[in-house]
Amino acid sequence: MNDSHSSSSDSASMAANDQNVGRSRRSGSGDQTLATDIPRHWHDIFWLGVFLFHLMGLALALAVLGLNRFKKSDRFNFDRYTNNTTGTVEISHGLTEDYWPMYGLGGGVGTLLGWAWLLLLGWQANHMMKFSVHILTTYLAVVSVLCFWSEQIFWGVTFAIGAALQFLYVISVIDRLPFTMLVLRKAVKMVWSLPEVMRVSYAFMLVMLLWMGLWSFGAAGVVASNIDLSGRWWLLVVLSLSLFWTGAVLCNTVHVIVSGMVFLVLIHGGREAASMPPNPLMKSLRYSVTKSFGSICYGSLFTAAIRTLRWEIRGLRSKIGKNECLLCCVDFLFHLVETLVRFFNKYAYVQIAVHGKSFNRSARDAWELFQSTGVEALVAYDCSGAVLLMVTILGGLITGTCSGVWTHIKWNDDRVSMVGSTAMLMGMVLVGLAMVAVESAVTSIYICYAEDPLLIHRWDAEFFNQLSEALHQRLQHRSARAREVLTHNRFNVGIQGTVPV
Repeated sequence: MNDSHSSSSDSASMAANDQNVGRSRRSGSGDQTLATDIPRHWHDIFWLGVFLFHLMGLALALAVLGLNRFKKSDRFNFDRYTNNTTGTVEISHGLTEDYWPMYGLGGGVGTLLGWAWLLLLGWQANHMMKFSVHILTTYLAVVSVLCFWSEQIFWGVTFAIGAALQFLYVISVIDRLPFTMLVLRKAVKMVWSLPEVMRVSYAFMLVMLLWMGLWSFGAAGVVASNIDLSGRWWLLVVLSLSLFWTGAVLCNTVHVIVSGMVFLVLIHGGREAASMPPNPLMKSLRYSVTKSFGSICYGSLFTAAIRTLRWEIRGLRSKIGKNECLLCCVDFLFHLVETLVRFFNKYAYVQIAVHGKSFNRSARDAWELFQSTGVEALVAYDCSGAVLLMVTILGGLITGTCSGVWTHIKWNDDRVSMVGSTAMLMGMVLVGLAMVAVESAVTSIYICYAEDPLLIHRWDAEFFNQLSEALHQRLQHRSARAREVLTHNRFNVGIQGTVPV
């Protein structure tokens, strides 16, 4: 038994090594043309137009909503269209400038947290990531208690459910965290070796902060308006969806810029290599905000939601056990999401950066590359995206708490949840802009490992060996599960064949 297991393990390891060599030969044959040498074309122009139209229309709407109650109540006489009056006595919620400073606090805290996290990751990446994973559940539970104490029942229940889901997810992936932390440490190492990449993240955070100045001006005008409660909430939801899309576009623009830079460094063997093209960062930036920007706008609409759904389903699927009815339902959702992932995944942004393709083609090519090389087994096992999302959510919660507490000191009503929830989204976007540099490095490492493993070996031989060992173990695990399922199905068919009709 032991000899047969050892021989099968050795043969699997040899197969994995042969696969690595084959990929190295294939990618080293001269077809690895870089982004700077390929003539670029405009892609997904329709979505570029939609995003820009949305941005211009929203900017006008935000300015009007904010000015309507800035230093003067109902400047544009909008109250005649609302029903929130009682006889001749108007119900007033204040002015725009009453709430704008609270959003300013949220923007400042979010920016400070984003910069601090990116700096601290360079010193104590492992401890910071572990701290974020474990503290998030506690923080959600504490915020839930505070919401109940403030008689915000809906938000108390929401945060309690979030704490429970976070706890269950961490339990379901606890065995994956050591490998995830390994990958994140190497990604942080790569990002810190490229100081210009960190400057890009800081610059885009400032750009986002400027947009949030206008966005929060309009949001403060909505909170202060005399529209009824449900109307104000619907307006804030619409504004929040817009901010989420805008933030995702900026995050993914940084993703493309950083991915292109990391890929070039790995291809050429270092940023100081003589073969490095001149001004690679500026070229990557120019392509990202012009010819590739439509693809970024398109992918930003769907990628984040599909990724989050996939993480939750994978965590649930791994803990179901032998409940065949529930497993069948979850498997249906799993395969549905996997089909969507084929066309909407974050690895598309590396292909966009390197090859200048459209978003759907980039996503499909990246996924087919992973599946053809077996690296998809590592990608599925890695939870680095989920861990970085936890850091982002924690930053948003801290930001929302600061703004919410200040609002609660002045008013103890629904305005607390309005300001707190929207400030939380602001914090998540700002911290996400800092974290996306690390995530870009992770995606670039996997794409490079799939295309040519020797690129990773040249950069970090020890990490290459750890990746190869992990890939070997995951492929063995999948092979064992496939044999188990096949044996189980044959056993069921055999039983059905022996049962008399």
